[in-house]
Formats: sequence, structure tokens, C-alpha cells
Amino acid sequence: MIENRPGLNLLAHLTLMLGVAIVALPVWVALVASTHTATDFMSGTIPIWPGPHLVENYARMLDAGVSTSGTPPVGTMMLNSLVMALLIACGKIAISITSAFAIVYFRFPLRNLAFWCIFITMMLPVEVRIVPTFQVVADLGLLNSYAGLSIPLIASATATFLFRQVFLTIPDELTEAARIDGAGPLKFFRDILLPLSRTNIAALFVILFIYGWNQYLWPLLITTSSDYYTIVAGIKRMADAVDGLPQWHLVMATAMLAMLPPVAVVIGMQRLFVKGLVETEK
Repeated sequence: MIENRPGLNLLAHLTLMLGVAIVALPVWVALVASTHTATDFMSGTIPIWPGPHLVENYARMLDAGVSTSGTPPVGTMMLNSLVMALLIACGKIAISITSAFAIVYFRFPLRNLAFWCIFITMMLPVEVRIVPTFQVVADLGLLNSYAGLSIPLIASATATFLFRQVFLTIPDELTEAARIDGAGPLKFFRDILLPLSRTNIAALFVILFIYGWNQYLWPLLITTSSDYYTIVAGIKRMADAVDGLPQWHLVMATAMLAMLPPVAVVIGMQRLFVKGLVETEK
């Protein structure tokens, strides 16, 4: 029985409200800033209430972009980020789930060593190996391409580990029953493992999509053509305008637009996402 303590409940709610305020305040500032003009920021103060230029600013960014920063329209950059995020998320899941399937259900020499070699790569993120990775991508002619944006980021030791743990929770009796019914490895994987892993796949997809969408350093390094700029790198370029002061109202409008796809993915897959994180047994 949980004791009802009004004082403790009040403290918990106040703490939650404070946390929401801390998280929401920067979003509110960005939203308000995106509805004003550049001259409203010349005094050094930030307005706290929305202005009358919301439609104008957002339409400009979606249609033309900021010419002084050399960035294309926001729609183009968001499309590039969307393609990159989907390729990374789907590629990581496809490679990781098949790798975990092989490690758990196949008996081959040095199987555990292979898993730990994959796991050790967690200590080598792309930032650590960025110079040799860039050299390889450049030698293969993948600069300014979706393949160059996504392939170096596809492998995931974390996802492989998580799928391995999921497969280890599946009863051996299910595997034996499938074998008695004549199901081969691929049929067992397709008809049994994939449906049982649906919630885990959804949870990982949300995490990996946001990971791919928020990539900054790698796209900034390998894209020199504006046709392949991503939205996060584009915001940085707009903030570093060379021909004048940054147009912060347009930068904030772009930042607000950049938030929409990840938020939509989280909201759309929230039920599966939560279920995939808390589900421990099949």
C-alpha cells in the first residue's frame, strides 16, 4: 500500500513543472524569435511574445533559404536529413538484427570473440576515426552523396548487443518447435524472431532516427555541395554568415522546422517505443 502524502505529491509536481519549464523555455524563445524581424534583435534584447511575421519567415525559409550563408531552402536540407536518418536507422537495424541472429543461433568457431570484437567498436565512434574514414570515403568517390553520408554510420554495436539480449530471452522450446515443423533458419528468423522483436525494432528505430537526424560533424565534413547539406549543418552555416550579421529570426525558424520530424516520429511511435523499452520477456 502506498501512503498518500500531500506534501510529497506537491513537491513531486513542482519538480516536474520546473523540469518542464527548463526544457520548454529554449523552445519558446526559439519560437518567439522566429516570428520577429532581424531589427527586433538589434537592441540586444529578446522579445518574450510572438510577433506578426511567423508566416513570412517560415515561408521564406521553406522557399528560398538564406542566400548570405550559401544554404539551400530548408525543404531541401530537411529532405537530405530525412534520407540520411532513414538510411542510418534502417541500415543499423538490418545489420544489427542479422548479426545478433548469427551470434545467438549459429554455432561457429570464435563466435564469442566475434561478438566482443563488435562490442569493442563502441569505443571507436566516428569522431575518433573520422580522418581515416574520410580518406576511405573520399577514395571511393562518395563525397557529396547519400551513401557517403550514411554508410560510415550504419554499423552499430549497441543495437547488435540489444538484439542479442532480446534473442537470448526467447525460449529454446520455440526454436525446437520451429525446427520440428521444418522451419529453416531464414523462415524462423522471418516468421518468429521478427514479429517477436517488433517493439524492440520500433524503440531502436526512434533512437537511431534521432541519432541520424542530429548528425552534425560528419555531414559538415563530407558535403561541399549545397545539394547535400543537412538541416543541422545548415543551421550552423546560417549562424556563421560571412556577409553580415546572422539573421537570427531565420535561424530560429529553421531550428523550429528541424524539430518537427523527430517530434513526429516520437509521437507516432510512442506506444511501441515505450513498450519496447520496458518489455523484458517474450
